[in-house]
Amino acid sequence: MRRLLVSLALAATGALLPSAPAQAQPLPLFPGVSYERDVQLTPHGPVAIHVVRGPRPVGLYRLRPALSNEAVLGRETVSSMQRRLASEATMVGVNGDYSRFADGKPSGLLIRDGVLITPPHRARSSLGIGLDGQLDVRRVALSATWRGAGEGHRLDELNGVPGRNGAALFTSDWGPATPRIPGAYAAVLSPFPPAAPNAELAAPVAATAHAGPVGLRPGTAVLVARGDAAARLQAEAPVGATVTVRLALEPGWEAVSDAVGGGPVLVRDGRPVFRAGEAFTTSQIVPRHPRTAIGQRADGRLLLVVVDGRRRGYSVGMTSFELALTMLRLGAVRAMQLDGGGSSTLAFEGRVLNAPSDGRERPIANALMLQYYGVYALPPAEEVVSPNGDGVAETQRLAFKLVRPSQATVTLTAPGGAIAFQETQPRAPGVHRVPFPPSGPAPPPARSGQEPPAPLPLAEGRWTLTVSATDEQGLVSTASRRFWVNGTLGFLRLEPALLRLPPGGGSVAVRWRQSRAARVRVTVETRAGALVRTLAARR
Repeated sequence: MRRLLVSLALAATGALLPSAPAQAQPLPLFPGVSYERDVQLTPHGPVAIHVVRGPRPVGLYRLRPALSNEAVLGRETVSSMQRRLASEATMVGVNGDYSRFADGKPSGLLIRDGVLITPPHRARSSLGIGLDGQLDVRRVALSATWRGAGEGHRLDELNGVPGRNGAALFTSDWGPATPRIPGAYAAVLSPFPPAAPNAELAAPVAATAHAGPVGLRPGTAVLVARGDAAARLQAEAPVGATVTVRLALEPGWEAVSDAVGGGPVLVRDGRPVFRAGEAFTTSQIVPRHPRTAIGQRADGRLLLVVVDGRRRGYSVGMTSFELALTMLRLGAVRAMQLDGGGSSTLAFEGRVLNAPSDGRERPIANALMLQYYGVYALPPAEEVVSPNGDGVAETQRLAFKLVRPSQATVTLTAPGGAIAFQETQPRAPGVHRVPFPPSGPAPPPARSGQEPPAPLPLAEGRWTLTVSATDEQGLVSTASRRFWVNGTLGFLRLEPALLRLPPGGGSVAVRWRQSRAARVRVTVETRAGALVRTLAARR
C-alpha cells in the first residue's frame, strides 16, 4: 500500500490582504541593506548569484573583518562568528581571505581596528577600508624591524614561525601561547602597545625563555628568534632592556582602519581586470567555481556577492573574469575577489543565505562583515495573526534589538493610522519585547450581577511596529515591521486526518470557517512543499 505524506495549505485573499507580487523583490535585511537572489541562464548551465547591497560604511555602518575564534589559528563558520558577535552589531557577511588548510592561518593581510594581526601577501591584492568608508584594493608589502641595545634587525614574520635564522613577533592575537620552536630564544615584551602599522612600538623585556611555548596575555608580545638571530636577540635584549618594533606597510595606508587579504583584483577604476598577474594558479582562476567578491559603487554603496557553484542543474559557478563582469554589471567601480570554492558563504544574523557547495557551511579563517549599530526590528513571529480561537497563529511576538544604550520610542500603529501603543524610555543594549495586543485602558467595571465586558477585538488589517532610537553618540536610527491581523479563515479540519491511498486513490473532506467573502485557494502539498493538487481556487 503506497503512503504519501501531505499537508493542506489554505489561503485567502480579500480586502484585508494584498495579493502576492508577480516577481521576487529585494528583501530588506536591516535599514539601508537589502538581499536579492538572481539566476542567470548561460550556455554552461544556470548560475545562482546572491547580492547584498548596503550603504557607504560610515556612521551607523561599518565594514569590518572578523577573526575565527579570536585567534590566528583555527577555523569558524561565518554564521557562528555572527552569533558570537550578535551583541556588538546586526550584521550580514561573507567569507574572507584564503587560508592554510592545515591550521586555518590566513594567507594574507588582516588589520582590525587599526591593529595589524597578519602580514600581507605581497603578490596578491588586499582590501583596505578607510575611515571615510572608501575601499582601496592594491598590493601591500610589510617591512618589519626590531631594535634592542644595538642596531635594527629584520623581522621576518608577524604571528608566524620564523625561518632557521630569522625572527618573528607574536602578539596576543595569535592565541594563548606561542608555539614550541626547538632551538628558539624568546624575549617577553610587556606591556606591549597595540600592533599598529607604521608606528614605533616600544616595550621593556619582562622575561626571557627558550623554545616555548610562552604565554600571550593581552598587552603582551613575544619576540622569538632562531639561529644567528637568536644570538643577537639574547645579546641585545636582556631583561629590563627596551625593544622597539616597527611594522611598516608599503604603501602606508595611514587612513585605513581595517583590511583583509584576498585577490585577485576584479574591477579597477570602473574597468574589469582580465589578467591581474597575481600569485594564483590557473586552477584557481579559470574554472567555474563558487566565488565571493566585495565591491563598491561610485556613490560609495557596497556590494557583497556570492556565486554558488559545483551543483549541476542549480548553479555551475563562474570564472574569475565572469565574476569581474558581474561586479561591473552591478555597478562596481572597484572590486576584489575573496576566497571561494566550498568557503563561499553569505550569512545574515547567523543564518546562511546561499547554498555552499560542500552541502554544509565550511569553517574558515576570517570573514568580512557589514555591521549595523542602529535599532533593528526583529521579524514578527507571524506574518498574519488570526486570533479566532482555532489555535493557529493566535498570538504575535514583537521585539527589537539595540547594541548601544539608546533613548528608544516604540510605536504600534493600528489599521487606519490610529496609534495603539507608544512608549519612550532609555533602553540598555539587548533584545526588548513589545506587547501585542497592545495594552489599552481597562474596560469599565461591570454592574452588580452582570458579566464583565469582553475585551474589544483586535482591529483587522495592517499593523506597523516602528522603533526610533538615539544612541549615546547622538546617532539616530529607525526600523519598522509590518504584519496583518486577519480572522477571515480558521478551524481547518480534515476527515480523515490520515489518508492511506490505495492504487485507485482516495477522498478526504476539507472543512473550514470563513468570516467574510474572499478568494480561497486550497492546495495539497508534500511535506517538502511540492504541489500535489489544487483542490479549489475561487471566490
